[in-house]
Amino acid sequence: MPMTVKRLRGLLLSPLALLGGCHLALLDPSGDIARQQSDVMIVTTLIIALIVVPVLVAIGVIAWRYRASNKKAVYDAEWDHSPQLELVVWAAPLLIIIAIGAISWIGTHQLDPYRPLDRVAKGQPVAADTQPLEVDVVSLRWKWLFFYPQYGVATVNQLAAPVDVPIRFKLTSDAMMDAFSVPDLAGMIYTMPGMQTVLHAVINKPGQYQGFSANYSGSGFTDMRFSFDGMSQRDFDDWIAKVRAGSGDLDRKAYDQLRQPERNAPVQYYARFEPDLYTRILNRCADPGQECEDHMMSAGDAMQGMHDASMHTSPGALVDAGKPVPAQAAEAH
Repeated sequence: MPMTVKRLRGLLLSPLALLGGCHLALLDPSGDIARQQSDVMIVTTLIIALIVVPVLVAIGVIAWRYRASNKKAVYDAEWDHSPQLELVVWAAPLLIIIAIGAISWIGTHQLDPYRPLDRVAKGQPVAADTQPLEVDVVSLRWKWLFFYPQYGVATVNQLAAPVDVPIRFKLTSDAMMDAFSVPDLAGMIYTMPGMQTVLHAVINKPGQYQGFSANYSGSGFTDMRFSFDGMSQRDFDDWIAKVRAGSGDLDRKAYDQLRQPERNAPVQYYARFEPDLYTRILNRCADPGQECEDHMMSAGDAMQGMHDASMHTSPGALVDAGKPVPAQAAEAH
């Protein structure tokens, strides 16, 4: 991290020491992805300040120098052009735009939420044999459902992960459009019914962090919050064992009850869940008898393929498909 970024972060965080250890996630996050996003924000702010601060200072200087009471200020009624001044006025903003554009382009590609992590922290690349923690996320009204397919458990309004382990989130929604957000972990990403988004992230410090929905989705969205716990690997294994010790099973009947609107929903643990439940939620067929959207799309693609094949077949072959078409007839068509 550039020294200027460290100094600016320290300058911005120093007043928070007076608030008794208040933590500002946007300036001092605990996850590597969020920290890189914070660096982009701070560097961009510094670059913008290179033009904004001098302009604000110049406004004050000019207003004071050319005030009505200053009779010593030189006023030239015929002045209308200065190549040097125009060079500064045009060149400085242009350089600022180029710099910010380059940083934004590089940052948005390196921090693409769909891009798998290549490091867990600065100077700590992801080992080749590392398996990311898989978490399937479903936003409900007004609660969060988390599946852990590698462990066969599910939770409501509590998310946990070991520190320095890549996390791969797959996210969808039951009925409303929401925004999954844990400021200490990574930037927010939307959840939408019938669609899946992906987010890669990592947490580097043990602790309990706040997660919430950052998109209005009805009267109860202000209570759509959950805790995200960063743990050591041993504590995470103990937490998984605790969830597995529960007696709740998340089947379709239990999911029907869970999907009902509820504010301030308590934390719930499910020791088991139906293996295809997340896929059915994603494809809008969680209820018995519903046809899944991916099956309908597959059927539609098959019908389209048959239609395309028929469009490329000669009329004679369609009329008498059981007989070979003579070469002369084929040439005629």
